[in-house]
Amino acid sequence: METIKGRGAQVNTHNRFLQHEYIIRDDFLNYCEAENEKADTNKTTYLEIFPKTIINKVKSPDIPLFYSMNPYQGCEHGCIYCYARNTHEYWGYSAGLDFERKILYKANAASLLEKKLRSKNWQAAGIMFSGNTDCYQPIEKKLGITREMLKVLLKLKHPASMITKNALILRDLDLLKEMASMNLIHVNISITSLSEETRRSLEPRTASIKKRLKTVQVLSENDIPVNVMMAPIIPAINNHEILPLVKKVAALGAKSVAYTVVRLNGAIGQIFTDWVRKTYPDRANKILHQIEDCHNGTLNDSRYGTRMKGEGKFAEQIKDQFSLARKLYLKDVEYIPLDYSLFDKGQSNQIRLF
Repeated sequence: METIKGRGAQVNTHNRFLQHEYIIRDDFLNYCEAENEKADTNKTTYLEIFPKTIINKVKSPDIPLFYSMNPYQGCEHGCIYCYARNTHEYWGYSAGLDFERKILYKANAASLLEKKLRSKNWQAAGIMFSGNTDCYQPIEKKLGITREMLKVLLKLKHPASMITKNALILRDLDLLKEMASMNLIHVNISITSLSEETRRSLEPRTASIKKRLKTVQVLSENDIPVNVMMAPIIPAINNHEILPLVKKVAALGAKSVAYTVVRLNGAIGQIFTDWVRKTYPDRANKILHQIEDCHNGTLNDSRYGTRMKGEGKFAEQIKDQFSLARKLYLKDVEYIPLDYSLFDKGQSNQIRLF
């Protein structure tokens, strides 16, 4: 079965917010169809957007954060399981291929961040980079928006957390080291497998497993606290790797590990099902049924309290494996909390002028 190389999703699903779908026909497209060729170039396109704010309130009781900030919407990494795919529909795009090929960027993110942090009502609170899409996805190498935002945080001594699966984060090692010296930064590296074959299948345009493991090591050697996210656990694909993966990252200096169980909400259920039948036709039914077993018989689970970890016997097995892994490999490791007391929005210097 033919697949679209270098992409996770293999289809563009219908946008639930659009009542009508417009299909543009022209001579070029008609010619391609007649010659049985594809007109789709599979290229990524980028569009600048102009938001009025960059910090978003996190309202989910399942996530121990106050705020998130995302310099990009859509993500070229193309992880097939990504929960953020559904948010691309708010922009008028599909959660499928559009999510990977139409990337929106916020060039004014750093100035918006500084304006918010300097506002009189802002008090230091937990902020996470990449609560929605990866702040170190490929276009960041060119645009440097995340780096500019880190400079603002360092200047004002405001703490933050980051999650990424891209080794590009090491470009900003200078800023991260200085922030870490004041307990202003936590880094989460997403590693779902130790198998490069599995990585290429699940996360086609992400950094290799070798590079991600090296990133954990380099960050740890520079005293930057690293948590490894094995998220998500997908039954019959990577659940057998829990113990060896935790052992490996602990040896490289990771301070902690965390996980979620895959959940396929909204359009992701259709996208994932299409992908898994093309990628793993021999065990697609097994994978889908075991996911359902973790979520009360459905692929789509939005229930607070259970959606992240799942429930049932299979979910309990995953939980027990992680408990054992932490006892074996991370028993006496200390994860130092962020320091919110150093935050200085610069008002004290202004006051001294009067």
